[in-house]
Amino acid sequence: MTDRESPTPSLAVSLGYWQDRPPAEALRTAQLADELGYDRLWIGEMATYDAFALATRIADRAGRLHLTVGPLAVAVRDPMLIARGVASVADLSGRGVDVALGTSSPLVVGEWHGRSRERSTVRLRETAQALRSLLDGEKTRFNGETVTTNDYRLRLDPPDSAIAIAAFGRSAVRTAARYAERMVLNLITPRSAAALVDQMREDATEAGRTPPAVTAWVIGAVDADPSAVDQLRRGVVGYLAAPGYAEMFTEAGFGDLVAFARSRPHPKELLAAVPEELVSAVGLVGDEATVRDRLAEYAAAGVDEIAVVPASVDADRGGRRTLALLREIAGRKEAG
Repeated sequence: MTDRESPTPSLAVSLGYWQDRPPAEALRTAQLADELGYDRLWIGEMATYDAFALATRIADRAGRLHLTVGPLAVAVRDPMLIARGVASVADLSGRGVDVALGTSSPLVVGEWHGRSRERSTVRLRETAQALRSLLDGEKTRFNGETVTTNDYRLRLDPPDSAIAIAAFGRSAVRTAARYAERMVLNLITPRSAAALVDQMREDATEAGRTPPAVTAWVIGAVDADPSAVDQLRRGVVGYLAAPGYAEMFTEAGFGDLVAFARSRPHPKELLAAVPEELVSAVGLVGDEATVRDRLAEYAAAGVDEIAVVPASVDADRGGRRTLALLREIAGRKEAG
């Protein structure tokens, strides 16, 4: 890992949408983030709520949080729809709203929506380019290889939102460096984060831009009930054999588990084989000392913000314990 002079990352919260919990529990996590003094909430989109609808509802309940909606799948939402959605939330809530873009997965794009992911990295780049002018209140004049939008201008006040790019592959990192204000990394080890941050900074320098800020979405269960760690273990199962993630987990020392996942075992067998050490490698899991060290590793990797995705179980609904302890840890580091 590159040695960097970096302060402790700021802390934000990202909603978990855990499949074994009631969907509305996401609202509780948002309220907790507000009550505990977090500044930013990331509102992704999966299988339950529409992200813009949920963001508007959260804005009614959590009065001070700066909202970032996404990552939104660019193969599913075009630039005009995204800009209108962001402007709607900003207008109805009266607060700052940013947006994140990503290519999503074959399951979401191909199976759920019946859309093609062909040339998804080109679409990501062109969506970011077209969206920037829309969010700035300009009338669109964009005709790319995969994205076309012309003659639309927001009727609502332009939100002038920052754009974040969810990056993992080389092309997405380059797009973040050239067209975004922030790069988002999901479920990543500090070592892999450092490599991607280095790539992004090189690309930004080449493009003559100030490197975007970096956020890492990091699962969290601090000094938690064992059921919380089990929830995190279930959450990583689907990533073990996925391209990119599989190589990252192998590099982190879990090559045998990746090979087992690629043999397509029964999901229960695969889950039983996932050790707590694996979720610790990509999360804030364990006691205060362990979590403090992991925060320092992400800081050294060049991560500016940690968006913690807290486990939510019966013993800690919404992740209050994890979120509260992280605020305490961060406060002690700032005081020290």
